[in-house]
Amino acid sequence: MGKRRSTWSLQGIFLLGMMSLPAEAEHLAGDPDLVTEEVTVTATREAQKISETPATVNVIRAEEIEAVRPAHPAEIMRKIPGVFINVTNGEGHQTSIRQPLTTSAVYLYLEDGIPTRSTGFFNHNALYEINLPQAGGIEVIKGPATALYGSDAIGGIVNVLSRPAPDAPEIDAGFEAGSYGWKRLLLTGGSGGETWGIRPSLNVTHTDGWRDDTGYDRKSFSLRWDQAIGDDATLKTLLSASEIDQQGAGSTRLKEVDYKNNPTLNYQPISYREVQAVRLSSAYAKAMGQSLVSLTPYVRYNEMEQLPNYIGTPNQINTSRNYSYGLLAKYRQDFEPMRTRLIVGMDIDRSPGSYLERKITPTSRTLGSGAKQYTAYTDTGINNYDYDVTFTGVSPYVHGEFSPMERLRITAGVRYDRITYDYENNMTTLTTGSKRRPASTSVDFSHVSPKIGATWQINTTDNLYASYAEGFRAPSEGQLFQQGANANTVDLKPVQARNLELGLRGRVGWLDYTATVFELKKIDDVLSYRDPATLVTTAVNNGKTSHRGVELGLSAALAQGLRLDGAFSYARHRYDEWVVDSTKNYSGNEMESAPRVLTNVGLDYAPGLLNGGKLGLEWVHVGSYRTDQANTPGQKYDGHDLFNLRGNYYVTREWELYGRLMNLADRRYAEAASFTASGREFAPGMPRTAFVGVVYHWGSEKK
Repeated sequence: MGKRRSTWSLQGIFLLGMMSLPAEAEHLAGDPDLVTEEVTVTATREAQKISETPATVNVIRAEEIEAVRPAHPAEIMRKIPGVFINVTNGEGHQTSIRQPLTTSAVYLYLEDGIPTRSTGFFNHNALYEINLPQAGGIEVIKGPATALYGSDAIGGIVNVLSRPAPDAPEIDAGFEAGSYGWKRLLLTGGSGGETWGIRPSLNVTHTDGWRDDTGYDRKSFSLRWDQAIGDDATLKTLLSASEIDQQGAGSTRLKEVDYKNNPTLNYQPISYREVQAVRLSSAYAKAMGQSLVSLTPYVRYNEMEQLPNYIGTPNQINTSRNYSYGLLAKYRQDFEPMRTRLIVGMDIDRSPGSYLERKITPTSRTLGSGAKQYTAYTDTGINNYDYDVTFTGVSPYVHGEFSPMERLRITAGVRYDRITYDYENNMTTLTTGSKRRPASTSVDFSHVSPKIGATWQINTTDNLYASYAEGFRAPSEGQLFQQGANANTVDLKPVQARNLELGLRGRVGWLDYTATVFELKKIDDVLSYRDPATLVTTAVNNGKTSHRGVELGLSAALAQGLRLDGAFSYARHRYDEWVVDSTKNYSGNEMESAPRVLTNVGLDYAPGLLNGGKLGLEWVHVGSYRTDQANTPGQKYDGHDLFNLRGNYYVTREWELYGRLMNLADRRYAEAASFTASGREFAPGMPRTAFVGVVYHWGSEKK
C-alpha cells in the first residue's frame, strides 16, 4: 500500500524514544481522599475529585480498555452516555458528543492533557493517532467546561491517559487474529524502583479490510519515563509515535441497491491515506507547601498524504505537514479559608505548517447499479493549492475554587485566547478552475471565555452540580485558506458556544448513577452547504444551532459475579437560524446525522469456572436520524441494534485466552447515511466478525 516518501521511520522513532529525557507525572496534590475517591486529571490538569467538578465527567479505566480490547475507538467510547463514534475506515472515525456526527473541529483531543494537534491543524480522526488499546484510561468532559482549555473544546474534551510505568518488572505480550486478515501484536512492560519507572509499548496492527481494497496497517510506539526528584517534585516524559497506512472506502457511501446487495463494493479503490504523528512532552511538577508549579514543554510532528474519498469524484492528492512546539505553564496556590484554590496559567503553541494539493484526472467505469467506480488516475502536474501557514496561540487563564459552606463548592474561571495565522501563498495565480486562493495575508482572532459552576454534596454518596460555560472555535487553516467555491473564507468568524447543564451523580444502594440535562447553543456556526446537484460544498458563518438533551449512566452489581452497565442519551440538534439563499431556508430543521437516541448496555458474568475470566454481552442501539439538511419527508435512516459477545479465560496465572464476536446477528447496518440528488446512500457497517487472542502476563497480578 505504501506510496510514502517520508523521512521518518519506525526504527528512527524507536531510537528517538531511547534517547528521551525523563519528565513529569500527575501530582495528587497531597489530598488523602484522592486515593479512594473517583478523580479526574483533566479538568485542572491534576487530580481532582469528580464530586467537586461542576461538569459532566466520564472516566474509562485501564481495566475496562483491557477487557474490551477495542479494534476501533468506537468499541470503547460508546460506553459513555451521549458519545457516538462511527467507523470510516481502519481506525478512522467521526464523532458525536452533544453535536451531530461530524468531521468539524468541535472537540479537543488530548494525550495526557496535551492537545494532539494545534487548533489550526485539526484532524477529526484524532483517536487513530493515539495508541488507544494500550492506554491507561480515557476521560471525557462534555461541553466547554473549564478555563484550562480553549478553542475546539465545544462538544467536549477527550483526554487519553498514558499507561504509567510499573514499580516492578512486568511484561504483557499479546497476539490477536480475526476475520478478514486481522492481526494485532500488543507488547508492553517495563520496570521501576522507588523513585523511577519506565514503560515502552508497541502496537502493530494489520487487516485486509472486509470491503474491497480497504487494507489497513498501523505501527504505534510509546515510551513513558516517570521520575521522582526529591520529596516534592516529579518528572514525566512521554514519547508517542504512530505510522498509519490505509486504503480508503470507509467514508464512501454506496447507492442503496449496492448497500443491500453488494456491500463489499468500493467505489474508490484508488483512495488512500498515509499518516505519521510524533509527540514528545516533558512535564515537571513541584510542590511547595500549599502551592504547585507545573511546566510542560512539548514538540509535535504531523504529516498526512491522502487521495480522499469524501469529496465525490476523486480529483486531488493532498499533503499536509505541521511542526509544533509549545508550553503549558500553570501555578496553583491553596489557601486555608474556605478551602480556596487559585490556578493561573498560560498555554503557548506555535505550529508552522504547509499544504500542497495536486490535481488528478481519474479513470472510471460504470457499474450495474449506475454508480461510477474509479480505478486509476493520472497526476496532471497542476497544483490546486500550495501554501505555508504558521499558527500561533497564546492563551492566559485564571481558575478559582472555594467552599463558602462545607457542602458547597463554587468554581469560576476565565480564559483569553489570542490566535494568529500567518499565511503565504506560493502560487502566482489566485484562481484555477473552481479553486480560489487568497493572497498572502495574516488573520487573527481573540476571545474571552468565562466559566462558572457549583457542586452541592447532598450526602456522603450523592452530589448535584450546575454550570454555565462559554467557548469558541477559531476556523482551521483549511477552512480559511482552501476556498473552493467560496471566495470569502478568510472573513470567517469564530464559532461561539454557550453551554448550560445540570447534573446529579452518586449511589443508591447497589446502583451507581449519573444524570445530566444540557443545552448547548452555537452562534456564527460554520455550516457547510453541499449543493445536491453540483456536489459543491460552501462553508459559511450562518445563523445559530441548538443542542439539547439528557444523558444517563447506570452501573449495578446485580449478584455475585454479575454486573450491568448502561449508557443512555436523548438529544435534539436543530438549525435555529440558517438561510442558505433566497430559495433555501433550513431554520427550524433538525440537523442531519444526529440520532436522538443512543443506548449501550453491557451485562458481564464472572463464573468460577472461567478461573478469573468473564463473559460479556453488549447491546448497541443507534436511533433514527435525518439524512439531509432539507429534512426531505420520508428520508431518514431507521437506526440499528447490534449485539456483541466477549469472553476470556485464565489457563494459568500467566496465560490468558480471550475472544470477541462482533455483530452477533450479522445485521446489515450503516455507519453513516445520507440523501442526495442521486438518492439514498449508505456506508455499510462490518458484518459478523470474530477475534481470538492469547496474552502472556509476567510479573503483573491480573487475577
